[in-house]
Formats: sequence, C-alpha cells, structure tokens
Amino acid sequence: MTSPTIATASASDEAAVLAVLVLAFGSDPATRWTWPAPDEYLRHFPVFARILGGKAFSHGSAYYADGYGGGALWLPPGVHPDEGALAEVMQSSSAAPPEDVSALFEQMERHHPQEPHWYLPFIGVDPSHQGEGYGGALMTHALMACDRDHTPAYLESSNPKNVPLYERHGFDLLGTIRVGESPPIFPMLRRPR
Repeated sequence: MTSPTIATASASDEAAVLAVLVLAFGSDPATRWTWPAPDEYLRHFPVFARILGGKAFSHGSAYYADGYGGGALWLPPGVHPDEGALAEVMQSSSAAPPEDVSALFEQMERHHPQEPHWYLPFIGVDPSHQGEGYGGALMTHALMACDRDHTPAYLESSNPKNVPLYERHGFDLLGTIRVGESPPIFPMLRRPR
C-alpha cells in the first residue's frame, strides 16, 4: 500500500475539506452527543468546524489527503478560534445541556498548554478510506512542522478509538474530560522530537 499524498488546502479546497470532516465525524461520540439528530448535525457541525478550525485555511495549515479522502485543520501557535462565535453556535444549536457544554469547554481550556503550541481541532478520514493510512499520513505531515520548529502539539480526541493512533505519533494522554452525560474527551500533548 502506498502512502497517501498530502497537500496544503487553499481557500478553494475549504468546502471539500469541511465535507470530508462532516463524513468523518458523523459517528463521533462527542459530536453526536452535541447534535444527535442527523439534520441538526448536518446543519450545525460544518459551522462549528469552520469556527473552531477554519483559520487553518488562511494560515497554510489545513491539509487534505488524496482526493479529499481525509483532512486536518491545524492552528499554528498564537492562532485561536473566535471564542465568542464558538460559544454562540454551541448555545444556539447544541442539544446537550448548556451547563454541561460550558463546563466541558472550561475543562478543555484548562488542559490547553500555556506555551506556544500547534493545536489540532480536527483530523478525519472519509469512512470509505479509513484503515488505509490517511490519518497517519496527515498526522506525520503536520508533525514535521512541530518538530522543525521545536513546538509541542496539542489535541483533544473525542473518540477513544483514535487515542492509539495519536499515541503512535508521540502524543501522551493528559487525562479524561467528562461532564454530566457527555462522552469522554481525551486531551493529549506531544513534545517535539
């Protein structure tokens, strides 16, 4: 099996990269806890993804694998999502209890490193390509910049099935985030190599 080719996404790739993330997160435990109804998920998840990770497109840190089989949105050190817009979309669209959503985001914020770091809000593979090395190739590609710049990388895994992939790429589990009936979320940090 050949390794998938990874390319940097431009503004013209944004819709396709977001579409593959919609497919990839369609059965994600935390995402579907947030939007359990399919129509609500399809309406709100793309907006949420654009707010949380969309700045990657303008910073040259959004990537996709062959034919948009997978995508990743990385935020470089010092680049942050619009917290106000993020809170607004969550409050107006989430089916989860608002107090649980707020508490979950507070816990997530406590785990974010204080030092400059690369943040991975989203990485996902089209279900029809899962198990073909797309996720690993996307991860390896982005981590080269982290190592080159001697900068840590941080993510929150919203699916326990993905934790072993991240561990293979050098991420260490920092704990478990869980509020009320929410599924667990796993904050993970990788020191540069």
